[in-house]
Amino acid sequence: MAAQTFDMIVIGAGPGGYVAAIRAAQLGLKACVVERENLGGICLNWGCIPTKALLRSAEVFHLMGKAGDFGLSADKIAFDLDAVVKRSRGVAKQMEGGVKHLLKKNKVTVVMGEASLPGKGKVSVKTASGTEELTAKHIVLATGARARELPGLEADGDLVWTYRHALAPKRMPKKLLVIGSGAIGIEFASFFNTLGADTTVVEVMDRVLPVEDEEISAFARKQFVKQGMTILEKAAVKQLDRAKGKVTAHIESAGKVEKLEFDTVISAVGIVGNIEGLGLEALGVKIDRTHVVVDEFCRTGAEGLYAIGDIAGAPWLAHKASHEGVMVAELIAGQHPHPMRPGAIAGCTYCQPQVASVGLTEAKAIAAGHKVKVGRFPFIGNGKAVALGEPEGMVKTVFDAKTGELLGAHMVGAEVTELIQGYVIGRQLETTEEDLMHTVFPHPTLSEMMHESVLAAYGRAIHI
Repeated sequence: MAAQTFDMIVIGAGPGGYVAAIRAAQLGLKACVVERENLGGICLNWGCIPTKALLRSAEVFHLMGKAGDFGLSADKIAFDLDAVVKRSRGVAKQMEGGVKHLLKKNKVTVVMGEASLPGKGKVSVKTASGTEELTAKHIVLATGARARELPGLEADGDLVWTYRHALAPKRMPKKLLVIGSGAIGIEFASFFNTLGADTTVVEVMDRVLPVEDEEISAFARKQFVKQGMTILEKAAVKQLDRAKGKVTAHIESAGKVEKLEFDTVISAVGIVGNIEGLGLEALGVKIDRTHVVVDEFCRTGAEGLYAIGDIAGAPWLAHKASHEGVMVAELIAGQHPHPMRPGAIAGCTYCQPQVASVGLTEAKAIAAGHKVKVGRFPFIGNGKAVALGEPEGMVKTVFDAKTGELLGAHMVGAEVTELIQGYVIGRQLETTEEDLMHTVFPHPTLSEMMHESVLAAYGRAIHI
């Protein structure tokens, strides 16, 4: 059978791959996407979307427990874990169906199977019914990443889980250990802790949420502890002894090793790129610590071969992958897109309280040589936050003292994952402190805290 020919073939149908294929089709290119598992990739099926569905259930459960604070009563509050998971899986399925529809609507060819690159411009796909050969001048790698497994701490799906096991748990953990306090670890810790698991988080760095601004990390930590979590920082899990129904973790901290018993462990110690079995080495593609090395336009150095999303390195975020997908499709179509700016990508963590940030932390801004002006505003000073019953939180802004450039914004508290976009747009439009001060924010909204934080950096805050 003759090989099918396309203008562009995308390997992987996650938020980078399917978006790249759709944008290519919009620009008149004949596009194909190859996927071995689920349309929408990990993000939509086993990541961003289903975790948000689980966390929403936990949030509602938490609010039900606080009914009395709102003059309401809710008796015999309980949850059905199977029903919570079923809802989450239903949301993921609905979104996968949406991606299938979008690809069909845009006339993108979908080939389900395992891809490899036997040579320049060639893709071989092992499908359920045999092997399909495809060719294209342009090939985009969007194969994503998977959970990193540390020796001795490997997941077994029974006592030790990865995020995938945690998304469809067979039981409710009673005593839970979460290894790693990045976004994935802390979100699962938050979910199970809210539902009543006795939760311990171990972080090897000196603070939880280590990529966030130090003040935000410290604030979030205080809230986690208040909610009953045990947080162990500058600590490492050296060994897991598995027995029937229990795991003994050897946790090293300050030179001492303590043995603690748990019934469930979730390992969230980072990710590794899905680079195996593609034939990248033979094509001369450079790999650095399981990630494909690319330039600012996601070109690999091998002619006609691009890499986007998690496989192309940090930040490991779905929206970064989608943006890169659009950029690469436009580049292939002969347009002149702007290169990706990692500092313009916001990070959002949906624990309780939520955490969101964009740009430089205060420490990184100072380390980069900026003289800074920093503003902070607490949720307790905002009428909408108090009315919502969410008075715990903070908005922090970092400006360049000379130019007034907004260098970074950092938030912790209710709905900050929605609020952060205001600062993202501000940075994209190269807004100064003056522009932000002159903007009229609607009242009563949580967004007013963003305005007050800017004002506070210049000693002009009204409500503190």
